[in-house]
Amino acid sequence: MKKERVKLTATEKSELFAEGVITVVLLLLLNLSVDILINLTILQNKSLANGIYFLKKTVTFAGGRHLWSWQNTFLVIMGLGDLLVLYWRLIRRYHQMQLRHVISELHYIAQGHFDHTISFKVKTDLQKVIDSINSLVASTVNAINEEKAIENSKDELISNVSHDIRTPLTSIIGYLGLLKSGVANPADQQKYLNIAYMKAEQMKSLAHDLLEYTTLKSTNIKLQLAPLHIYSMLEQVAAGFEFEAHEKGITFNIETRPKDLTIQADPEKLVRVYNNLIANALKYGTDATQINLIANLVNNNEVELRVENNGAAIPADSLKKIFERFYRVEPSRNTQTGGTGLGLSITKSIVDLHHGKIVCESNDKWTRFIIYLPLNPKNTKN
Repeated sequence: MKKERVKLTATEKSELFAEGVITVVLLLLLNLSVDILINLTILQNKSLANGIYFLKKTVTFAGGRHLWSWQNTFLVIMGLGDLLVLYWRLIRRYHQMQLRHVISELHYIAQGHFDHTISFKVKTDLQKVIDSINSLVASTVNAINEEKAIENSKDELISNVSHDIRTPLTSIIGYLGLLKSGVANPADQQKYLNIAYMKAEQMKSLAHDLLEYTTLKSTNIKLQLAPLHIYSMLEQVAAGFEFEAHEKGITFNIETRPKDLTIQADPEKLVRVYNNLIANALKYGTDATQINLIANLVNNNEVELRVENNGAAIPADSLKKIFERFYRVEPSRNTQTGGTGLGLSITKSIVDLHHGKIVCESNDKWTRFIIYLPLNPKNTKN
């Protein structure tokens, strides 16, 4: 937004005009007094008067012109001085008015309008004060918004956890109630037990993911760094999903450039990252036939890790929220796929711990999770 100069009120304009008039009157009186004193001094000192007359007659310019009358010369000098004094007085008063406006804006902000910024600009050092105030306002607004976001996040966390616990717990109580009452026939008893067990597993998964998520968010957690051979790790991770991928008709493709690419990382946590991303691809990569696990050395300090599948694309709106906790791409909050909505949040937290970053790209051909990690997190400044 383009800033304008301070707009003076009608009262301030009148005040500025009065300041100019008073200054002009005082300067005229001063000039008159000085002129009278000088004239009296010259009249009383004949040698001084003769010296001025001699100087005027002897000093000539081109065309034979003599010095101008000393009175006129003196008046011009005084006039220039008067203009400088008048400008200084008016600009000084104008700056005082600007300061008054800034103080008024500060009082307005102090009354609780913490999102209000000072919209005008000045050409003095006062602009630095205004910029500092606006920066402070912006920081305050960000802090307030972050606090609100934290409160909303806490409420959302409680709501989501309550929902995800209540749903399977209701099923468990219901089916165990049927078994306890004895109304279930023998043919259905095993089915009810299996459903209750599956729901209990979902609750266990949620509790585990919640614990891991809160642990990763803790400032006290430290990485257990060790040399990690990427290709070997990717082979082991892919082997763990081979059976499930085979049932869905999906094949793994592993590439690392160079082949012996090795980085410093926490092996257990980085394996969890790949487990989450591959499990996510298997669950939600509808009609996918291939999952690529690719690692490239970007430069002497960074490596790029990619997990990509050629299944259904993720909607653009969902890409912006995909790493938020409890967020699921499907519109309903059912857990038939077995997800808790925490997997990708955990993944991002692990990547953040390694001082890296993760992004998601998706189109009709490929859905890619791209991770950028330093070769050695110890060499990365926080």
